[in-house]
Amino acid sequence: MTAPVFVVDQLDSIGPEFVLDGPEGRHAVSVKRLRPGEDVVLTDGRGRWTEGVVKAAEGKDRLVVADLGPLVTEPEEAPRITVVQALPKGDRGELAVETMTEVGVDAIVPWAASRCITQWKGDRGLKALGKWRSTARESGKQSRRVRFPEVTDTATTKQVAALLAGAGFAAVLHESGDRPLAAAELPTEGDIVLVVGPEGGVSPEELALFEEAGARPYRLGRTVLRTSTAGTAATALLLGRTGRWS
Repeated sequence: MTAPVFVVDQLDSIGPEFVLDGPEGRHAVSVKRLRPGEDVVLTDGRGRWTEGVVKAAEGKDRLVVADLGPLVTEPEEAPRITVVQALPKGDRGELAVETMTEVGVDAIVPWAASRCITQWKGDRGLKALGKWRSTARESGKQSRRVRFPEVTDTATTKQVAALLAGAGFAAVLHESGDRPLAAAELPTEGDIVLVVGPEGGVSPEELALFEEAGARPYRLGRTVLRTSTAGTAATALLLGRTGRWS
């Protein structure tokens, strides 16, 4: 098993020995119950990381890490995969972020689609966005990633169209698609952007705007997936097809 991952905001300032405290230290000592001699990975979540060995666990929230190795920068994955996720009901958005992060998505764009039941406005919207970002961080740690997915600010339909227009390959996951995503011709370079609609579906007007921007509708298979699972399934499919999982 790979070593557990913990987040350190400033990796540049750590020396040959480091004390992990606060919430991360509490999780290491009281939840993971790490003991001297076990390996750990410290990362900033932006691709930089180092590995060390537990020297001591002090109290309930302090882990002393020693024998820290060199600081390593993991290169960004290519092609980069972004999922535009329409806002689902309840906690299904956090479920989508969690599983997409575990699979390996690179960026998640919350989208206020016209048929979204949930609307992020004011403080409520900021709180919901914060939950998505916290979920991406925690899921990144759980899945042993050192480069966590970016969760952007909420995008409008016009902003999504602009994102699609600049992609190397863009697709809307939709049951009206006349070709499967598994057979789509993928580019050798450039970003891949996928759009996942809300429970009520992508509206005809949105479909037309996205197709004008270069994103055709594609289907995943014979069944219709929930908005909280479609992005994860599509990302996994493309990770296999692009060689990132090979």
